[in-house]
Amino acid sequence: MEGPFGSDFVPDIVKQFVVYLYRHIRERNIPEIQSMYEISFPKLSERYFKNGPWPAVDLVSDLVDQDHVFRLLYNELYFRHLFAKTQPSLRARCESWDNYCELFGVILHGNVNMQLPVPWLWDMVDEFLYQFQSFCQFRAKLAHKSAEEIELLKDCDKVWALLDVLNVLQALVDKSGIVASLEVDGGAALLASGGYPANVSNVLPVLGFFSLLGQLRVHALVGDYATGLSALYPLNLFERRGLFTSVLPPAHISLFYYASFSYLALRRYSDAAACLNIILSYVARVKAFHARNAAYEQMLKKNEQMYALLACAVALCPAVQKGLDEGVLAQLREKYADKLARMARGDEGPYEELFSYGCPKFVSPAPPSFDNPQAANVQEAFRQQLSSFLKEVRACAGLPLLKQYLLLYSSISVAKLASLLEMDEAALRQALMALKNKNYVMAWDASAGNDMTGGSFVSVADIDFFIDADPATGAELVIVKEAVSTRGQVEAEVLSRHIAKLQAITKELSAQPLLPAAPAPAAAPAY
Repeated sequence: MEGPFGSDFVPDIVKQFVVYLYRHIRERNIPEIQSMYEISFPKLSERYFKNGPWPAVDLVSDLVDQDHVFRLLYNELYFRHLFAKTQPSLRARCESWDNYCELFGVILHGNVNMQLPVPWLWDMVDEFLYQFQSFCQFRAKLAHKSAEEIELLKDCDKVWALLDVLNVLQALVDKSGIVASLEVDGGAALLASGGYPANVSNVLPVLGFFSLLGQLRVHALVGDYATGLSALYPLNLFERRGLFTSVLPPAHISLFYYASFSYLALRRYSDAAACLNIILSYVARVKAFHARNAAYEQMLKKNEQMYALLACAVALCPAVQKGLDEGVLAQLREKYADKLARMARGDEGPYEELFSYGCPKFVSPAPPSFDNPQAANVQEAFRQQLSSFLKEVRACAGLPLLKQYLLLYSSISVAKLASLLEMDEAALRQALMALKNKNYVMAWDASAGNDMTGGSFVSVADIDFFIDADPATGAELVIVKEAVSTRGQVEAEVLSRHIAKLQAITKELSAQPLLPAAPAPAAAPAY
């Protein structure tokens, strides 16, 4: 698709933009590069290339002395704009893949001494993974493609291949030495402003860090959740430190979104809720400061998706509500009180609706059968993940009702409980075993170190029960008792939460300057 000026026309202001961007990159002028990247580039795109691509790189190469690295950076911007504003062709997808491979190859194997703004480096990794995802979905839509297009796709088996994408990310992680750096100093200064001397490049270390996050995203998109969480090492999501709050909001949100979804899919509801609580509290604090940011709408969408995931975690494991901040819990109830009530009654519909809305756009890493185009289904990966999730939902169906009956009694015969639930005794025993099993979940603990897949099984039940024989009649009884220490634990959590809030309020008040005392009013004359 051509722009409004024709494919060979380059407006003078665009030429100036290219010249100045090239000059500032050579001079390592980060503030000016960031201003041109975040302000000038979007404005020029909106004014001159709203519905079409930027000028091809060959049209501006003479302006930048045919600089090879700058050509690759320009092409990265070119293809990103092309994907955002048009429907890219197969050729454009292949050319973008080649450009990323060459750009990352130069960074990995060349002597790169430039500095780039952290937002650009994050967008570089983010767009790389988005285009991988987009290509997988494009490749799966064979029904409306011509025989010629299908033949071309067959020859693109090495383009955006899963293994190659992961190899690029791993190479950036390895070459950057980011794992060793995080192990030594925790990465506190990794993304700090001015953290790199003028003669040291920040490109490889920052790309290496973002590639750690990217590996989690890729594995989550293909349904390999445990491997994705393992790839985060040595990051510790549950250690609240300066690193994550210094990361760009889009990167921070992406990390916790894919981590929390991975925990949810692995049935680690306590860890999923903990991740969601951290990131939803963070979004609530910072979203007002990003209202004019280009990524604001995406931030709000991810926020809504994560509340949908949190509703699923709470419905499947109500005990996780104890660890939620009051603001997060209030928002959850405001948004999904009705759906939570329906899910507590065993209604499968809200589970499917919330999962479909909150989950990422899964992809199949394997190419479809090109010999049978009509059989290809772009939704196949999603349907497999949804089916697996609903299978777990059905396994928990009926357990909330069973728990409600158990809460009414300190002891009840198996026969009577089976009669109340309208099931036979054998089915009741299976349901009791299932409830016992679901009361234990894998949760991360400090002994796991920084392994996000580590942890131990903990009880999330507020009641405990066992079956025993009645000494008088010999009949089987279900003996119910309150779970040990649960009430004390809840009270301790509430108390500690209010203490922390009081300390924050006290600190804030003590930081306020005292106003000078007002002069005393003059005494009224006596009459």
